[in-house]
Amino acid sequence: MPKLLTDTGLRFLWISAVVIALDLWSKYEIIGNMALSESVEIMPFFNFTYVRNYGAAFSFLHDASGWQRWFFTGIAVVVSTIILWWLKQSDKQQRLLPVAFCFILGGAIGNVYDRLVHGFVIDFLDFYVGSWSWPAFNLADSAIFIGAALLVWDMLTNKDSNKSSEQTRAK
Repeated sequence: MPKLLTDTGLRFLWISAVVIALDLWSKYEIIGNMALSESVEIMPFFNFTYVRNYGAAFSFLHDASGWQRWFFTGIAVVVSTIILWWLKQSDKQQRLLPVAFCFILGGAIGNVYDRLVHGFVIDFLDFYVGSWSWPAFNLADSAIFIGAALLVWDMLTNKDSNKSSEQTRAK
């Protein structure tokens, strides 16, 4: 196997592939088995609810005139390209950061696929307490969240980056 795939962060791209596969599978299950806006109770605080998100997180810009589809697609493509470049540059010793970025990459690609193919993102995970409801989301969004949480975890626990920050401040 080429060193590029074994000695860099690219070795974790399988995580992105799994995220994309599970995300697409789950969305096609939802659109194949549910009507738009249909809701199926799974637990007293959780439903599968099929909704279309024309915007970004929390339906940001969902009611814009359509330009947001290409804007959010462009942002995701640029971020994905930067992540791939960074994964290629990272060394074998790094583990948590490449894993985090691979979760983010898989989620970004899952949602880009929706925007390009459907013109909107398919959301269906609907959590609520009483009359309060969290905005519906999907597995791609969950993977992005997991990746972001891992980035924060790494930032808080990585002694190497903390040492370099302290050295920079000392100078």
